[in-house]
Order: sequence, then structure tokens, then C-alpha cells
Amino acid sequence: MPTAGTPAPRVVLGVSGGIGAYKAVEVCRRLVEAGVHVAPVLTPDALRFVGKTTFSALGSEPAQSSLFEEASPIPHTKLGQSADLVVVAPATADFLARYAAGMAGELLTATLLATRAPVLVCPAMHTEMWEHPSVQENLDTLRRRGVSVVAPEEGALAAGDVGVGRLADPATIVAVALAMLGERGDLQGRRVAVSAGGTREPIDPVRHLSNRSSGKQGHALATAALRRGAEVVLVTTVGHPVPAQPRLTVVRVDTAAEMEAAMSVESNNADVIVMAAAVADFRPKQVATQKLAKDDGVPEIILEPTPDILCGLVQRRRPGQVIVGFAAETDDAVSRGRRKFERKGVDVMVVNDVSAPGAGFDHDTNAVTILTSGGTHEVPLSSKAVVADAVLDQVVGLLALMDGRADAPRAEED
Repeated sequence: MPTAGTPAPRVVLGVSGGIGAYKAVEVCRRLVEAGVHVAPVLTPDALRFVGKTTFSALGSEPAQSSLFEEASPIPHTKLGQSADLVVVAPATADFLARYAAGMAGELLTATLLATRAPVLVCPAMHTEMWEHPSVQENLDTLRRRGVSVVAPEEGALAAGDVGVGRLADPATIVAVALAMLGERGDLQGRRVAVSAGGTREPIDPVRHLSNRSSGKQGHALATAALRRGAEVVLVTTVGHPVPAQPRLTVVRVDTAAEMEAAMSVESNNADVIVMAAAVADFRPKQVATQKLAKDDGVPEIILEPTPDILCGLVQRRRPGQVIVGFAAETDDAVSRGRRKFERKGVDVMVVNDVSAPGAGFDHDTNAVTILTSGGTHEVPLSSKAVVADAVLDQVVGLLALMDGRADAPRAEED
């Protein structure tokens, strides 16, 4: 079983000198939130539109813009050799021409010539430039060399113009980048079902019982699994938008019963089940058909237990399936979590003390204890993306172990 976290994939984020450079700030932020190590590289012209300080603050390391003034004597070689992917957003007409011609007069183009990593370019320019034959020929040249392209969108351009040439939405660019990273991930070919958010149990048409779960940890797990190559189904109660991306299916649910039904369906084909959702333990036995009026007095609400979704999934588990449970506690967290681990029969139990500062509900950070049959693994206060990878490290180790066990009988039969 791995004990150290899997290194984050490294993306060089290139920014060339176009008005769409401001959107690259959002691309940088989203990639980092997805658990990616981002090394920003800005061309000299990009600095006319955006500043290095912004990208240094949001990226994983200081932004670079020069072949000769950086800490490393050969920054392009270091960046190119260490990259798992290079993304250029925006890619201007001038940049595309220099890249297609193999020029290396500044840090970004030199890095591209010094890398063997996959490359994704995201063109952005005025419509007339986008439609010019030379631009399209340069793109055709790059595509023949294996470069991937996210085409620009139609919409508002600089100076009040409207047409094709607007830089693609940052969510789209990040989704494609994560999909490209996942092509070599350690969960490639696996199907992962993740639940997220707190269920809402109706009292009447306008009121419900719920909890403080934001769904952030579950969504971080889904994103990490995608980045590592899995086909992911995210069963979520959280209403905020989830960007469409390759290999991701989103199922919206509300109540514990709806989540049980959805997870039961997805468990039939899943290699990994991650029950990160905060499922209500109780629900009203009867739901009022009309809004309960204050004038009618204090209502008497009788509760009944909701189904134990996790236990049901364990009982129906398929051979070789890894099941992860979550235990949110406020007192004696690890001891309570260990009892749940033993009682539920899961492979991994992720325990977090939601009363601890910066951990649990409503935070972008978390601190957890991961319990497996192989031992206890502590993850100190970290981003939820880091926690997600720590959990999936354990899952990957278990899958490898189970695959080894599955191979043993076949070897004997041969």
C-alpha cells in the first residue's frame, strides 16, 4: 500500500499576448483546485495584458517569462522535461505561427520544443484572423504533429465585435486538460461512483431536514478520479454547476432514498464506490402535502431512520470492488470511525473531525484519518484536492492487491 501521496501531475500553463489572457487566470486557478501542479509561463507580450504576480500567487510555483533572467540557467529544458502536459491559453495567431515554424526565441516556444509531453493549444483572436488561411494551415501543421486544439467560441470579442474567435470557456479548457492527463493515470480503465453533498428530507413542500455538507470533498474526489483516468459517475445533491467533461456523468438526487436508488444502479458496474455524501440518518415519517402554517401551532414531526446506503452497497458488492466510506464525527472521531470501519465492512474508512478548525463541512480544506486493514494514514490539514488524492492512493493500492489475488487462481489453473 502506498504511504506517500502520489505526486501531482505537472502542467506548464503558457499564456501568450492576447486580450483573452485574463481568462488564463481562471484556468490556472481551476487546475490548481483540481490537484494539478501548475507552472505558469508568460510570453513578453502576455505581460502587456496580465501580470506575473497574479499567476505566481495562483499557480504552484512562481511564474516565469524569460529565457535568461530566471533562477535556472536553462529554464525551458527544466520546464519541458518535467511537464506532463503543456497548455497554451490563449494561443494567438502570432504564437501559433512561431510554434508551427519551430521558433524558440522566448521561453514558451523554447519550452514547447524542449518537451515530449502532450500539448493543448487554445486559440483566441478576432474572427478575420481565425479564418485566415495561414492560421488554419499552422493549426493543421500542429495537429499533424500531435498537438490537441480547443477551438475558440463565438461571442463578444475585443472592441465590441462579435464573432468566432473568443477563447473557450476556462471550464472547458480545464476539462479537456484533465481528460488528457487521465489518459496515463493509474485509474485508467476503472469506473468510479462517487456520492457527494447532504441529502434533504422533506417536511412539507417548502421545508426539509438536512445538514451542512457542501459536497466539496465528494466533488474533489470525482475530479481527482477523472484526472487519474477513471470513468466517473458523480451522484450529488449539490445544486451548483458541474462543468461537463469527458468521462464524467452527473446524477442529481435530493433525498436519501433517491441516493440509495442511484448508487445501487451505479454499483452494478463500478470498480470503486466512494460514499462521501452526508446522508441524513432520519427523515419525517409523513410529509405534509401543504405548507405547515405557523397559525396552526407547532407541528409534531415523527422521524424514522433512513436506509443505510453504505451497508447495502457492501452487502451487494461485486468481487474485486473497492468500497470507501466516510465518517464525520465531532467527538472521539478516530475511535468512532474505527468502530464504523469494522461494523460496515468497507475497505477504506475516511474519518474527519468536523469540529476541528478548517476541517469538514463548508471548508475548502480538510484533515482526515484514513483507516484500512493495512493501518492508519493521517492526512493533516490540506486542500480537499490533496485529501482526495490521499484517499485514491489507498484505493489504487487495494485495486492492485485485488488484481493480484484475482490472477493467482488463474495461474494455478493454467
